[in-house]
Amino acid sequence: IHLDVTDARTNLLDALRFASHPRAHGVNIVFGGNVIAGTRAKKERSKSYHAFSSINYPLIAVIQENRIIFYIDDKPKLPQTAVFYEAMNPRVFLYKLIPGSSGAILDALFDRFDALIIEAFGVGGLPDYGDDGFFLAIRRWVRSGKPVVMATQVTHEGSDMGIYQVGQYMKRSLGLPESFDMTLEATVAKTMWALAQSKTPREFQSLFYTAVNRDLLFL
Repeated sequence: IHLDVTDARTNLLDALRFASHPRAHGVNIVFGGNVIAGTRAKKERSKSYHAFSSINYPLIAVIQENRIIFYIDDKPKLPQTAVFYEAMNPRVFLYKLIPGSSGAILDALFDRFDALIIEAFGVGGLPDYGDDGFFLAIRRWVRSGKPVVMATQVTHEGSDMGIYQVGQYMKRSLGLPESFDMTLEATVAKTMWALAQSKTPREFQSLFYTAVNRDLLFL
């Protein structure tokens, strides 16, 4: 009988062990002996038994020899009544900048999507090819009330549009929200959620910058 080599059994047992612990809370991924906040988890390896990493945040705990060793134990005071959100707006486009990108692409996306997330270079800069193509395209989105969120292609350390002049100008002129230390996955999910719950750009930004399950620290 051929048995596949798998870590599924160990991961399942570890997940049940952690979930049943009185100090456990929140939504987490338990994988390879590591307990990772769900909003901080990213799959960085396709085959390894340690496929998931915790991005810009420490591990919640580790599980060794059936023992749970907590690194972070800050169980929040939860409301007595749980609030369940079901509405999500999937009309969010994730646009990855590449050298030579044109602002015309953003114009082509405008009618089909309600929000835009731009995976920018480095800390959150936009290309400048001697024209105002990107600025004018993004300004069209913003003036129509459609959120444009700036994120970064870089996995670790997050975005900070305040470092370079081009980022400062875009943020100051258009009031763009940015992902800061959130993972790209959390940024997409949160944009879909905040978009569905809000009616104005101000409401969207307020929800987007509300920390959920440790997803955002740098403000």
